[in-house]
Amino acid sequence: MLSRKLGIGIILVVALLLSACATGGRIVILEEPHGKGFAMDFTNFNANNKCTLALADGDVVQVEIVRDSGRMDLSVSGLKGSEPYRGNDLKTNTFTVRVSETDDYVFRITGNKANGKITVKNLGSEIVER
Repeated sequence: MLSRKLGIGIILVVALLLSACATGGRIVILEEPHGKGFAMDFTNFNANNKCTLALADGDVVQVEIVRDSGRMDLSVSGLKGSEPYRGNDLKTNTFTVRVSETDDYVFRITGNKANGKITVKNLGSEIVER
């Protein structure tokens, strides 16, 4: 009886250790001074994380995505309920998003074995349209 409980205990410990190793991955978030943007650099990222950026009505945000491998999704939503952007299975790309109201916006990244980087910069509202 004791050896059976010990065996089950060892199996549980090994399973926990293996599951801890499987999640691996890391994310490093660097914020720009004065709340003008941030960069998320991730390796084997299998989770979700977020950054918040205060934006004013008419602000344009440049989003630069570098995807080396894996899958990454990004959503941008205001605390008041607006959702100016949602993208799934993103590829390497650079694009802009204009917000229509002053709010705190949550940039949520979700990864599945994702390797790459997302850089977000607030370009302000005085952008020359091309």
